[in-house]
Amino acid sequence: MDQPKPSFSKIFSLSFIVLLIGTIPALAQQARGILKGKIITIKNGPAENVSAVLKGTRYGTITNENGLFEIKAPQGDYILVVSEVGTKGQEKPVTVTAGQTTVLPVITVDHTIHGLQEVNINANKTNKFKRSRSEDVAKMPLSNLENPQVYNTISSQLMQEQLIFSVDDAIKNAPGIQKMWEATGRGGDGGAYYNSRGFIVQSTMRNGIAGIITNGIDAANIDRIEIIKGPSATLFGSSLTSYGGLINRVTKKPYDTFGGEVSLSGGNFGFYRGSADINTPLDKDKKILFRLNTAFNHDGSFQNNGFSRNVVIDPSIVYKASDRLTISADAELSYGTNIGKSIFFFPYGQTIDALGYSRADQLKLDYKQSYHGNDLTQTSQNRNFYGEVKYKISNAWTTRTNLSLTHSYSDGFGPYYYLLPGDSISRNDQSTRKSKDDMMEIQQNFNGDFKIGKFRNRFVGGLDFFRENSQQYFFGSTLDTVSVTGNQNYSNFNKAAMGALYATGIYGFTYPSMFKRNTYSAYISDVFNITDQLIASAGLRVDRFDNKGNYDPTTQTTSGAYKQTAFSPKFGLVYQPVKDHISLFANYQNSFNNKTGTTENNRPLKPEQANQIEGGVKLDLFDGKLSGTVSYYDIKVKNIVRPSTINPILSVQDGTQYSKGFEAEIIANPIIGLNIVAGFSYNDSKLTKSADAGVEGLRPATASSPYLANFWISYKFHQGAVKGFGLGFGGNYASDNKIVNSRAIGVFTLPAYTVLGASAFYDTNKYRFGAMLDNLTNEKYWIGYTTINPQKLRSFALSATYKF
Repeated sequence: MDQPKPSFSKIFSLSFIVLLIGTIPALAQQARGILKGKIITIKNGPAENVSAVLKGTRYGTITNENGLFEIKAPQGDYILVVSEVGTKGQEKPVTVTAGQTTVLPVITVDHTIHGLQEVNINANKTNKFKRSRSEDVAKMPLSNLENPQVYNTISSQLMQEQLIFSVDDAIKNAPGIQKMWEATGRGGDGGAYYNSRGFIVQSTMRNGIAGIITNGIDAANIDRIEIIKGPSATLFGSSLTSYGGLINRVTKKPYDTFGGEVSLSGGNFGFYRGSADINTPLDKDKKILFRLNTAFNHDGSFQNNGFSRNVVIDPSIVYKASDRLTISADAELSYGTNIGKSIFFFPYGQTIDALGYSRADQLKLDYKQSYHGNDLTQTSQNRNFYGEVKYKISNAWTTRTNLSLTHSYSDGFGPYYYLLPGDSISRNDQSTRKSKDDMMEIQQNFNGDFKIGKFRNRFVGGLDFFRENSQQYFFGSTLDTVSVTGNQNYSNFNKAAMGALYATGIYGFTYPSMFKRNTYSAYISDVFNITDQLIASAGLRVDRFDNKGNYDPTTQTTSGAYKQTAFSPKFGLVYQPVKDHISLFANYQNSFNNKTGTTENNRPLKPEQANQIEGGVKLDLFDGKLSGTVSYYDIKVKNIVRPSTINPILSVQDGTQYSKGFEAEIIANPIIGLNIVAGFSYNDSKLTKSADAGVEGLRPATASSPYLANFWISYKFHQGAVKGFGLGFGGNYASDNKIVNSRAIGVFTLPAYTVLGASAFYDTNKYRFGAMLDNLTNEKYWIGYTTINPQKLRSFALSATYKF
């Protein structure tokens, strides 16, 4: 079969640029003026996150942490509406004068619970997929244009349009990130595996701290997902991040009115779901707020066997003790049963020539066959608890104390397969036996926003303690070898067969993963305004890693204990030639990975280090109607460990890997009702010095497809008889993915794919109806890294929601 033509990337790049340029004429506006104002509470404090909107228009914003807002609008007379979500707004007449800035008198609100609402003014701001601000990416409130680091945000509105119910599926909307492996359901595994900038990454963080979920991660309580790009150890450490970045889930927060929604959804392949989002104040003063998100989800399989069933319960409570003190507590409770998705491995040392096929679409595998029975189930659970105490010391300083306790559990079967010559496979199981993984993180942050002379500083200093206690036990064996051709019954790979095999007491392998690890960290970061348009930032982390050793239950001994200290700096520079609209940025980012062992000269190994240099431009133009990021990055990993040629017990620490590439994203709203999200990326990864000379100079087998693209376009009618009705269309492209790439073993490729989808929806104040058709062309495609995992064929889902 011919290789996909590399010219696709050029065609898409040209299309991307044409799309970007094509939006500009539609965004042109008449002469504008600026309204500036400040909103304070009845106790004279700044009112943060208050909506300020020009009534009957799409022009609006929210106040920042100092209570300030700014609106740019065409010349004319308006009514300014100042309000919080769920409350009646104040209305004030205002006039916008072209080419002038009008400063309004200070506005006072009864801001009883400021900063805690789920602020959403997207009904007035039509670029509904855009999020221009984050508190987690820099561990301080910072706009995207002020941040020299690249990150992408996936909004709940976009997930809603696409009828996406899991974090694992939502991430397809971010540029430069590709799903590589399905969630396994095993304790401590952290959901699906992705690749970002050539490195494997998982969704392990929630609101900026540890938040492991064992199975597929339900999106019931998700407000948005932040994909933070590049090495990020300075602020987030190394235990839960990768050199490609991290995935942070930002959850829904309680607000001060009664409200919510209930939804029922269903589709083919045995999909059905019920969910609820209920919010209410618990006292008449609205100081205690409660919100519950819960869902039951059942998914069948496009193959003849397989399912996943999950229940999530996510309560959240906030106590506003005073204008200064806020206490919040959350829980994520998840209980599931599943059968692992079909996944095919290559036996160690087997060449691709011996296999007889070099591409997944050449294999004789039956795409709809699971090759196992329907009772090789696994049980998984999560009991995660979170708490935060936020205290405003003064107008300039705030302290936040965060606690995260996560407990994951798994027990049961994990079927998998090896591809063998002669159109055959070996059928295998890796079971977990009451495996547990417990993590605790305590984090103390001090945030400041102050001036030294005329220079503004936004500062965070933090202390972090992270502990992992893994008590996981894996074991497994091979059942048999079978042909994949002919009309056979494969259901004999089942619970009874594996139970009988294990009853003999003979296992193909056992693998205990039992250890305790503590990490003690301190970090500082400062964002420094040299001028109003030039911003410099710098940060440093010191990390003390204490590995207590690995426990062997057979010998009842612990070995391999060691301690290491690592430093992680970062630097950034932002220049805004057009303030609040165009940012030129550059950054240096660092991450590390602790390594155990001894060098040839009998010295302990150093931490592995990854260093990134990146530069680009960020845009926020035409009153937020067009935003985007274009960047180029270069990552070098050094101190990679390889075995010594003198003594295989010892190690040499001189391996290197490069990863460089280009990423672009636009989020546009050219006309009212039309919204566009599009992204494109190219990654060039290379092993420049490796233990295996056969892969030196080649792309790693774990580095994903070099070219990736995503887009989604939707239109929602805003007037007339069809007001509230909308349509959406989009998809994802990935180029060839070499999951085996070796001079000695050969090359095996997962073919390029283009997967398209379409949706229709009708949204009113009380009801929302939606329909989604995914994989429109019924394309057969595979994901994996060093593995092959067939993906779902054409599917549909319907949903109905009642809002109250």
